[in-house]
Amino acid sequence: MKCNVGKTDKIIRWIIGIVAIALGIFFKSWWGAVGLIPIVTASMSFCPIYSIVGLSSCKVEKKKAE
Repeated sequence: MKCNVGKTDKIIRWIIGIVAIALGIFFKSWWGAVGLIPIVTASMSFCPIYSIVGLSSCKVEKKKAE
């Protein structure tokens, strides 16, 4: 799996995931489990939806010409 989730995207995903889990606990709803999805994708630096759509928020390193 190639990295397609950048640093800022990871931070946003962590925040959304934590908030979703907290709301699920607060409202006693199983929908809080949905918060695991952005946390897992942030931890793996890979989003399957990004790869299907062809997006990437990772910085691409330029190779030096030799």
